[in-house]
Amino acid sequence: MKKVLLLFVIGTSSLLFSQQVSKKRVIEVLSHLASDEMKGRDIGTPENDSAAVYIAKQFADNKLSYCIGDSYLIPFEYKGKIVYNVCGIKKGKSEKTLAFSAHFDHIGTSENTEDKVFNGADDNASGVTAIIGLADYFKTKKSDFSLMYIAFNGEEKGMKGSKAIVEIPDLQEQQQNIAALFNFEMIATVSQFGPNTLYMTGDEFSDLDELFNEKAVNNLKIQPDPYKKQQLFYRSDNVSFVKKKIIAHSLSTVDMTKAKHYHQLNDDLEIVDFDNLTQIINNFGKTIEKLTPKNFAPKYTDKVNFN
Repeated sequence: MKKVLLLFVIGTSSLLFSQQVSKKRVIEVLSHLASDEMKGRDIGTPENDSAAVYIAKQFADNKLSYCIGDSYLIPFEYKGKIVYNVCGIKKGKSEKTLAFSAHFDHIGTSENTEDKVFNGADDNASGVTAIIGLADYFKTKKSDFSLMYIAFNGEEKGMKGSKAIVEIPDLQEQQQNIAALFNFEMIATVSQFGPNTLYMTGDEFSDLDELFNEKAVNNLKIQPDPYKKQQLFYRSDNVSFVKKKIIAHSLSTVDMTKAKHYHQLNDDLEIVDFDNLTQIINNFGKTIEKLTPKNFAPKYTDKVNFN
């Protein structure tokens, strides 16, 4: 009996451990996306294409289904070139869907300095690492919600990718099933509210944060937007979904009053707090496990502008 109990405990411990996304994995993904070889992932470059293919490979490894057609790569046109968003979905117990998104493009290279690569570790390799981490987390798990993962292209050039993907006819039904979209935007640093916290842009426009915080585990918390005057809610990819009246907010940790790496050459691995990022990914996954279409159905307030 003791032997059986011991084996059960060991098995349970192994299962729990297997659900965790390791710091090593977080470093691996973010370091690849923010490497010098990616040359700043500017839209329309071969390196940007390589980043899209890399993200698609991670989705394939996690056995996600295609959002549309027979590929994770969803093409659109930018300045006469074919470029790609990346989208995968894991079917849950319900057609109701939670979407996790982040843009993977950055601003490329500089010819005027010794360090020529805008690596974009925080902006936004960190956000893409989060959605890949969540796909890792749920690889062997069944959730109540279906889970959609979207890596947008062209955010830096005016949210080109998110604007394109919301207009695809064959994705309209899936998009209307989205109960909420969590858009991760610059989450490599510890927020001004402390470790294991993010802030939500436009928190006054819906009750998403309140409903999420009610179920949040291990003291994970979504804080109110401290930069309301900057109108960040309307300045990232989430707004493309807002215009479709889909609940969509951006989550961030960057201190906009102190950050000296935003669109600068020093936005590289040295500024990333990998312990905090790993903690956020795992606690986010654990919280999502507790959400169901019955206990998590956020709604917009009458303050939001859909135009």
